Amino acid sequence: MTDDVALLLRRAGFGPTAAELAAATKVGYEATVLRLTAPSGPDIGAMSAPFPQLGPDPYGRLSNPDDGQRTTADKVREEQSEHLTRWWLDRMTVADHQAVEKLLFFWHGHWATSIRKVKSPQLMLAQHRTLRLAPNVAEMARRMVVDPALVHWLDGHYNTRKAPNENLARELCELFLLGIGNYTEADVKEAGRALTGWRIDLHAERATLDHDDHDSGDKTILGVTDAFTARSLVDLLLRQPACAEFIATRLWFRYASSTEPIPPATRKRMVAAFPAPNAMLRAMFTDDAFRATAGTMVKQPIEWMVGAMRQLGLRPAKIPRETLIQLFDGLGGLGQRPFAPPSVGGWPAGAAWLTSAAARLKLSLAGKLASQVRLGRLTPEELAAMLCVDRWTNRTYEVLRRTDNPRMMLTLGLVSPEYAVT
Repeated sequence: MTDDVALLLRRAGFGPTAAELAAATKVGYEATVLRLTAPSGPDIGAMSAPFPQLGPDPYGRLSNPDDGQRTTADKVREEQSEHLTRWWLDRMTVADHQAVEKLLFFWHGHWATSIRKVKSPQLMLAQHRTLRLAPNVAEMARRMVVDPALVHWLDGHYNTRKAPNENLARELCELFLLGIGNYTEADVKEAGRALTGWRIDLHAERATLDHDDHDSGDKTILGVTDAFTARSLVDLLLRQPACAEFIATRLWFRYASSTEPIPPATRKRMVAAFPAPNAMLRAMFTDDAFRATAGTMVKQPIEWMVGAMRQLGLRPAKIPRETLIQLFDGLGGLGQRPFAPPSVGGWPAGAAWLTSAAARLKLSLAGKLASQVRLGRLTPEELAAMLCVDRWTNRTYEVLRRTDNPRMMLTLGLVSPEYAVT
């Protein structure tokens, strides 16, 4: 029972504290699933990390900047980006509604958009708000197809009636809503026409439609002929049976198993809950197939770091800036910095995080986290309770038992296989 509840809390959120695990174990698995996927009341923890005030994008009012203006503007953007990243890591850490934050992190990786190309922290924050506030998958897709950060990321602002650009249309079909095999190249070309004419207003932080550059003619997509626009294109894709199945499969991949395919019966239960993502998660978490995946998922770097900070009582907002920058850089070195996925396909999963180089860097980062914690005497059993580890293997236990330095013991616990795998 305790193991099942611990699995649920690790997967649905970023990692439970000892107090959260004890409370969830007391009320039971089913009640915990309901609390996670349908939280009641305001998120008191998250209220201490309100949306950041970044100020305007320094490029918003520059039409033809000189080198000096560019240098100044780039520096401002760098500071704003740091502020944005610090805020989101802090929000993930302090939020009481952990499943809400974890689902948002899932959507960020699903609609993968990187600040490295978009450049504007304001557009990235605007996209974050869109993902956070969309009531369901359908409304999210309608808003995201004209999201200025995504449009820029996939070159949609170059998509004109005379020279259609298919990047956004292709990823909308392949990676966002349908999946490979559920559309044709002809469908992509026609969908590209439906998305022509969208331009980015950096000052207003939104995308606007240039009607003169939009192809208003009929297009035939997935066997349907109409004068498709961005919205009606998305609505067509949402109506395809493949759409709900694809979203269910992606949720399973990130929450349950990156190696074993979703069982047909589990997918059917999740599809029945589409387009409500919380209901889809509830269908998955209450399925026996989900519990059977225990011990198969490798924590992503952000999951690992945020979970550790939660369990150690650390807040990014209160960590000294020099140390926090080192942690940011470490996440980048591990391959997963917030707001900067490596490609439109999002981050990798599973064994991709278990390289020897990553292990060395993780050891260094674990040491930096441990250095921020006040520790007295510590036993392996107390460490397991602190980190919500079910049990140490004999090998790990012996290593920890022989470690006299509490800070070193904590560091070793944070990089142990038992902590890395859920």
